[in-house]
Amino acid sequence: MSARDEVLKLQDRIGKTIIGQQTMIERLVLGLLANGNLLVEGLPGLAKTRAIKKLSTFLDAGLSRIQFTPDLLPSDITGSEIYYTAEGKGEFRFQPGPVFSNLVLADEINRAPAKVQAALLEAMEERQVTVAGKTHKLPELFLVMATQNPIEQEGTYPLPEAQLDRFLMHVYVNYPEERSEREIMLLVRGEEESVSTSPKAATDLISQQSIFEARKEIHAIQMAPAVEQYLVSLVQATRSPERYDKQLRGWIQIGASPRGTIGLDKCSRARAWLRGRDFVRPDDVQAIVHDVLRHRILLSYDAQAEGTKVDKVIDRLVELVAVA
Repeated sequence: MSARDEVLKLQDRIGKTIIGQQTMIERLVLGLLANGNLLVEGLPGLAKTRAIKKLSTFLDAGLSRIQFTPDLLPSDITGSEIYYTAEGKGEFRFQPGPVFSNLVLADEINRAPAKVQAALLEAMEERQVTVAGKTHKLPELFLVMATQNPIEQEGTYPLPEAQLDRFLMHVYVNYPEERSEREIMLLVRGEEESVSTSPKAATDLISQQSIFEARKEIHAIQMAPAVEQYLVSLVQATRSPERYDKQLRGWIQIGASPRGTIGLDKCSRARAWLRGRDFVRPDDVQAIVHDVLRHRILLSYDAQAEGTKVDKVIDRLVELVAVA
């Protein structure tokens, strides 16, 4: 079975256990293929935690969950040096923290203070942790899915824009459609009524090697110069919006960084590969542009006062920037 068949099987299995959130599932798979990290924002009960748990159920990978709270310490995430004694001799040994896992769920990341957020974000960026002067490498397969609850602001520490930039995508999760609600109810009822629960069949897991092979194939996906220019123009339009529209200039205070260009490139290639193509089309870029740029555009005070949402700004960008 090819790497693409394995990844599609993984996506299909997750989709059968999570109803009405196909976009979130696809973004989670894209993040895995693009070797990036996700910030997922949505109301409670919309299967954010369930999604990454199911990913670890069907993928041969470990999962750790970190519940972010105001009293959390950086060492609670990274690990620390522990003093051990045996036969009258003592030594310090490194005890790895929960970040040393293939999949990390950072639940309600905005509830922790800046030092703790920085500890996780450094691990995401550098793929390593330094404790007591020693550097410890994180697993080769590594993905962080951080969640945020948009309705509670008391006791939270919003992530600074510069730190948000380190996430490959910022995904919004909305309520499922009405027709999916009954299916969700029946699915949960069936799980609770099931007598035997064996969520992880050791003989039928998707291997990590399949993900690594998929990443190699994605690197070979072709992108025409015209599509490359279109991708770059979208990002440039966030920095020089006056070239396209006066209203757009009034909405945007700071545009996307080069990480936005890199993220669009990686995700559009991964999306094309998932759909069985060896080349990227403009619609691949348009499909993921909101998730890649949403957290990289800082709106002006006037835009916020008017209630203008960043997705509306990106819609306007897509409308104005021509495909070369």
